[in-house]
Amino acid sequence: MAKGYLIVNVYSDNIANPVKNATVIISKNQNIITTTTTNEDGSTEPIALETVNKQFSEQEQYEVKPYETYDITVTAISLTETTVNGVQIFDGITSIQNIYMTSIDENQGEDITNLPSNTLWDNYSPSVESFEKPNTNEITPYVLQQVVIPENIIVHDGIPTNSKAPDYTVPFIDYIKNVASSEIYSTWPKETIKANVLAIISFTLNRIFTEWYKSKGYDFTITSTTTYDQKYTRNGTIFEPISNIVDDIFNNYIRYGFKTEPLLAHYKNSTNEEGYLSQWGSKELGDKGYSSIEILRYYYGNAINIYEANEIEEYPFSFTKTLQEGDCSIEVYILQNALNYIRGSYPGIPIIENPTGYFDEATKKAVLKFQSVFYISQTGRVNYQTWYRLSYIYTAVSKLTNSIYS
Repeated sequence: MAKGYLIVNVYSDNIANPVKNATVIISKNQNIITTTTTNEDGSTEPIALETVNKQFSEQEQYEVKPYETYDITVTAISLTETTVNGVQIFDGITSIQNIYMTSIDENQGEDITNLPSNTLWDNYSPSVESFEKPNTNEITPYVLQQVVIPENIIVHDGIPTNSKAPDYTVPFIDYIKNVASSEIYSTWPKETIKANVLAIISFTLNRIFTEWYKSKGYDFTITSTTTYDQKYTRNGTIFEPISNIVDDIFNNYIRYGFKTEPLLAHYKNSTNEEGYLSQWGSKELGDKGYSSIEILRYYYGNAINIYEANEIEEYPFSFTKTLQEGDCSIEVYILQNALNYIRGSYPGIPIIENPTGYFDEATKKAVLKFQSVFYISQTGRVNYQTWYRLSYIYTAVSKLTNSIYS
């Protein structure tokens, strides 16, 4: 059989608190496949697992499930035993499963999550809000003055009127990765994935920009159901190709003509309906060599363009330029101190002694380790992707530190 790979990251409550020496058990049909432990940064080594050939995820078919599923159980001292069932493994793809454990005092008994199928495989409800399809001749009401990438969004895990459904506060970037990993297959061409990610980002930013649900009296940003919005899977598996693309373009979105608001970019798995991106159709276009913008214009029209949101909430460091060995600047000094600070939670990152603002070999080694820990291309250079991931982790560690000492 073909093989895919699985990395398990274990945290106590949040990403700023990795758990080392946690026991990770991988099983299938109640048979243990392998047992391993997490390192000092809370991660396992990549685990090779058998799966089905990727050809089944590269064509629209409903006879052979295009991935295998495995179950993960994690135990650690003073933390609640946590199980995630149904983790998807694709041929040649690295699946990233984050496990968030809680204190035994907070949650008695085992914490179990049963992950659903990918929306392309399962039979999810179609959108009932066809009246929301973009009308290019109509001005969409909006509340915000500009497009902003929020630090977090609030996801309502059910239909809007279900007041008993829980709300989850989710980092914006993690939300986009989760939805994309739930809505498309990670084996698809890069430009196809990019086009779908841009549609997902734009749909989300439209909900934020227009304050769609808040204007109707709800306290959340978006729902987790495909009946109204996009599929968000609590504790869902993230796939490395999708994760890398989201990190690169998380502040990009689609806009129609001279309109201010991000496009409410609807999509379906297979459709010829005007104004909707066909996910399987976008895969075929990617196979033919279409770029992401060409794919998007094929479905949404030639008047759309891709824009950047310049304001990103709660990120303490704004990106200015790519940093590399030999550079000397205040940005390098900020980078060095941020890496040393993050090292308090991730001791695998080597310390940079006496930061001076000069990008030396020690700084490069620390950057390479940071990129390895957070699944970023290991170049030793700090580009847009690495800078904002660093800023995100720095913010998370700062909040944890402040909560401890406040």
